[in-house]
Amino acid sequence: MKYGRIEKLKAVLLSKKKVLVLGDSHTEVFSKPELQRFFSPKHLLLVETVGGATISGLTNPNSQTQALPIFERSYKKVHPEATIIQLGEVDTGFVLWYRAEKYQISIDEMLSTCIENYRTFIQKHEGKEKTVVVSAPLPTITDEQDWGDVASARKEVTTSQIERTLLTLKFNSAIKRYCFENNYHFIDLDPESLGSDGVVNKVLLNSDPNDHHYEEKQYVSLLVPHLAEIFHEK
Repeated sequence: MKYGRIEKLKAVLLSKKKVLVLGDSHTEVFSKPELQRFFSPKHLLLVETVGGATISGLTNPNSQTQALPIFERSYKKVHPEATIIQLGEVDTGFVLWYRAEKYQISIDEMLSTCIENYRTFIQKHEGKEKTVVVSAPLPTITDEQDWGDVASARKEVTTSQIERTLLTLKFNSAIKRYCFENNYHFIDLDPESLGSDGVVNKVLLNSDPNDHHYEEKQYVSLLVPHLAEIFHEK
């Protein structure tokens, strides 16, 4: 009897289409019950989140997060029908600015390299049926903020929130164009995330001022309609 239940469970799992999420800490939202329920029962949602993962670090074998080998192992193990990829927030909000200043390289050159690296990563991690890329979240750390672990870690970069936001928008626009040209799905949350003052809409700010991630319920409400268009076909 026990054997029968195990085999039945295996059959149910095998009947589901596997959706693998690869990304930085912002993809933790996909582990929340609301999005797990959204993909059920037809899809098996698997989330590989690497906090602090950057596009810039994907080509660095000595990367502190070792994100690339972690993503590679999950991708090869799962063989997903669909992948959902989201990276770039740390790059456009901190790393590119820091490296441009440190190595005396223009921010546009740094951005071009980042975009090219991301294109390569996306291409190598396609889903068998669908490949979905989610726009990088807009910067939430304000110019005057000097508290919280993330704000403290990024304090060496004095670039304004407006400038960081504009770079993020430019990055997302380039990736959106790339996805369109290669028949990938791109979830563009920028129009709904940008406030009238040119930075992130305050309704998306986390209730914890030390947390730079979007407020969970608001983020889910942004994602679900776009995900429904892609995964809940009639």
